[in-house]
Amino acid sequence: MVKELKVQIEDACRYLFDESIEVELTRPEESFGDFSTNVALKLAGKLQKSPRDIAQEIVIRLQDNDKLQEVNVAGPGFINIRLKDRALFESLISIENLSKSLAGKTIVTEYSDPNPFKILHAGHLYTSIVGDTISNILETAGAKVHRVNYGGDVGLHVAKTMWAMIDDLKGEHAGKLEYIDENKRSDWLAGCYVKGTKAYEEDTQTKQEINELNKRIYKISLEQDKESELGKIYWQTRKWSYDYFDDFYARLGISFEKYYPESTVVNQGLETVKANTPEIYSQSEGAIIYRGEEDGLHTRVFITKEGLPTYEAKEIGLIFQKKQDYDFDKSIIITANEQTQYMRVVLASLAKFAPDLVARTTHLTHGMVKLPGAEKMSSRKGNFLRAVDIIDNAEQTSKALNPKTTPAIVLGAVKYSFLKSSLGGDIIFDAEESVSLEGNSGPYLQYALVRANSILAKTDADEASLSEINQLNPTERSLLRKLTAYPEVIDTALYELAPHHICGYLYELAQTFNRFYENNKVIGDKRSALRLKLVRSYAQVLDNGLGILGIETPASM
Repeated sequence: MVKELKVQIEDACRYLFDESIEVELTRPEESFGDFSTNVALKLAGKLQKSPRDIAQEIVIRLQDNDKLQEVNVAGPGFINIRLKDRALFESLISIENLSKSLAGKTIVTEYSDPNPFKILHAGHLYTSIVGDTISNILETAGAKVHRVNYGGDVGLHVAKTMWAMIDDLKGEHAGKLEYIDENKRSDWLAGCYVKGTKAYEEDTQTKQEINELNKRIYKISLEQDKESELGKIYWQTRKWSYDYFDDFYARLGISFEKYYPESTVVNQGLETVKANTPEIYSQSEGAIIYRGEEDGLHTRVFITKEGLPTYEAKEIGLIFQKKQDYDFDKSIIITANEQTQYMRVVLASLAKFAPDLVARTTHLTHGMVKLPGAEKMSSRKGNFLRAVDIIDNAEQTSKALNPKTTPAIVLGAVKYSFLKSSLGGDIIFDAEESVSLEGNSGPYLQYALVRANSILAKTDADEASLSEINQLNPTERSLLRKLTAYPEVIDTALYELAPHHICGYLYELAQTFNRFYENNKVIGDKRSALRLKLVRSYAQVLDNGLGILGIETPASM
């Protein structure tokens, strides 16, 4: 119906004013109608006419549409449109035929990106949830999505951690690793990173030792050295990290097609930067840099004076590797806000010799995850909030309210708590609010779906057909009107890559359904067929929307 109305209004503009214009339809407050357009205001300047006069001419042209109950001009020249009940009911079919605007497109989504030898913190949990949902939105639109994960298995952070490991093990003794408690491995690695970082920053001799160790680790990775004691320590503890990641993602119900360890893109990054030096990159005191000032940015080092690649050079290698592996139409990268300037410099340099890759790349960023009243956290300082702490906190809080809490309810609470806020700002995670069965929460929506399914399970009566539709009462019409908006919400979430639009819509939909259910008897009423159709459509939309958000609903709550 939306498409049909847009075409009719655009045709009217061409016929009346000889103007081609793209019409936008919005959903006004229900009292004003089902749709509204400001097309008359957009035309007023060109036509040098009053927008109300223009709107009135368009309204007259729309009178022939027998699907419209009312069309009028409001305010300075808005056109408000109300559909006939049967036409509104007919448009309900749209919820089963979501747009496949990305059919045939290949998209790579890169997110989560934890570094081996460090702990998974709350930010990794956030980007994992958001990235998976954005991937789901893209798949809903018909795209072939490849979910990938990138992390630093080589680099200075590894050297800092391994320096502390060696110190704890009293030397390069790989055999001593077997005495590290299996359940405490990730905590040990995190502690070693904090210890190594502190030593690096406070002691000049240790800093030099770690820098030399960094070179050895690069060589171990490059040569696949699994025989030396240091090599055995490196590969074993690297595996511990990836095993830990796999277990965590399995708990979240999230999976990745491929991990890209930094070591696999180092050479391509080095070669690409060197191949574009001095044309794009510059030599400076033995290092290779990109002078970003000409782009309004800042200078960053891509290859150190020791000949080692920085994050920037490895990022260049990763972009080319992803293009080689997937020949993508679009690459979406999701990171924390703190990576914004870094990525701008990387992409600015890349634009000088591979502009098509930059045009196909979108970088999305998010804020930090905090607990109410918590200070800024850092894995470097050791005061980080672990990803598992968030989930465990939600689980404990939920079980205190309901001993029958399931993992699906806990994950629904956490995921929805992150997704309901727009991407970009910091997130305050309140465990009690997240698990509440009242208000704007995941469990509230899960319960709403369970409730709708329980209504449907009580009857096998047939639903209404279009020919049986007569005048709708206000709450029936409100629910139907809200249901038909679902495809537009999904389109908006896709266009903006913003899951919070889906969350807001589902919450409003559940509230609309509650008003409908409070005022209408569904089973055993002369209007049961119509109302069952509304309940079934409501359950379908709620189930579909929660599925896109990655939220599973239990059979009962």
